[in-house]
Amino acid sequence: AVRDARAAGVRVCMVTGDHPATALAIARRLGIADARTGVVHGDDLAASKGPEERRRLVADATVFARIEPLQKLLIVEALKANGDFVAVTGDGVNDAPALASAHIGVAMGRNGTDAARRAAGLILADDNFASIVAGIREGRIAYANIRKVVAFLMASSIAEIGVFFLSLAFGLPLPFFALQLLWLNLVTDTIQHMGLALEREEPGLLARGPRAPSERLFDRWMVAQTLLAGATMAVVCTFAYRGLLDAGHTVEASRNLVLLLMVCFQNVHVFNCRSEIHSAFGHSMRGNPWLLLAVLTSQAVHLGAMYTPGLRDLLGLAPVAPLEWMGVAGASLGLILVMEAYKAVRRALGSR
Repeated sequence: AVRDARAAGVRVCMVTGDHPATALAIARRLGIADARTGVVHGDDLAASKGPEERRRLVADATVFARIEPLQKLLIVEALKANGDFVAVTGDGVNDAPALASAHIGVAMGRNGTDAARRAAGLILADDNFASIVAGIREGRIAYANIRKVVAFLMASSIAEIGVFFLSLAFGLPLPFFALQLLWLNLVTDTIQHMGLALEREEPGLLARGPRAPSERLFDRWMVAQTLLAGATMAVVCTFAYRGLLDAGHTVEASRNLVLLLMVCFQNVHVFNCRSEIHSAFGHSMRGNPWLLLAVLTSQAVHLGAMYTPGLRDLLGLAPVAPLEWMGVAGASLGLILVMEAYKAVRRALGSR
């Protein structure tokens, strides 16, 4: 668990009242310390002449020994002053001030005191340090999946808005009417984002390190990703719409094909959103069969609506020839090439 925590960019420290030699020996066996690691003694903290000196003492230390209860709090405050995001584990009454001061206080649920549990923000039911590491992993998966879902929904919205503005700019009839737009959101966004939210851990997710607490959900990379995907879908759909009208298709027939193209685009883009960095071809569908089921359901629902009397009249849909469907599906696959190029650039720039 210590090894996994360190691989995830988490610095693990031991704070104990025991003898420095005992603490250092156990810390080395656990991988918290190595042969070069020294021990910060409680006397060192007591002799420090102020917050600045304490900040220097704790900057790179991982083993603190002969520490008094009040000094645990001083260590936490010094780490926080250095800009670290601090989690503290403890079980005793003397741990309560440090648990309360830390960004995240983690108390022991089995053997911890009531005071420690009340001061903490989290309680470990099994008193197992490995559960903290598991929690870090699950938290990063959840946060990554939130970003994936938001990126997918935003790109879809940008594409739909972009088609309207581009069509108006070219003097074209409105590409979709209101009910078609609602239908598009129903059969793509509603179904597919639930499958995307069930993504498992990406390779190397923990190794990317922790994010800064000040980091925004919409960082520059997510903005670039959503704008690129949304703009690509909007431009292709608009030019397809214009080309169909110029070729003599009716407005209704052109809308029908462009709506199908937008559905296919979003069916394809959800696979791009499985990872912000890794290739869409590097993810096995066995890792998330629900996503494949969501995409197939989305496509089947839309195609089924084309052949359902009453519903197709309400939505302005009509059956398409197999060759037309294949052409639309083939055009939508071009979005994968665009996003693969974007991911390749991002990897080359070393973005995590």
